[in-house]
Amino acid sequence: MTGGTVTRAQLSEAVYQEVGLSRNESADLVETVLGEISNALSRGEMVKISSFGSFAVRQKGERVGRNPKTGEEVPIEPRQVLVFRASHVLKDQINTTLGKTTGKPGRKG
Repeated sequence: MTGGTVTRAQLSEAVYQEVGLSRNESADLVETVLGEISNALSRGEMVKISSFGSFAVRQKGERVGRNPKTGEEVPIEPRQVLVFRASHVLKDQINTTLGKTTGKPGRKG
């Protein structure tokens, strides 16, 4: 799973290779985990995955935007957005893999 986009099928295959479940059981496991995350977020709950990050639904208030073609002001309705915040462990792993450091004093990486 290097480069490009990781798909559900690739996640299922990784579970199959690493855990030793059948391909069907691996696919079911991936679907169950993703379903639980989706359901929790739909209920407005935060999802925290240790050493990975957290997903949350945030409220964005109403604001005035602008039509880029005409410059006309347009009201933008309040809405909910999904946000992901990576853990420091994941950030450090990514930066180490890419040969970079965080640049923050007191942090290894």
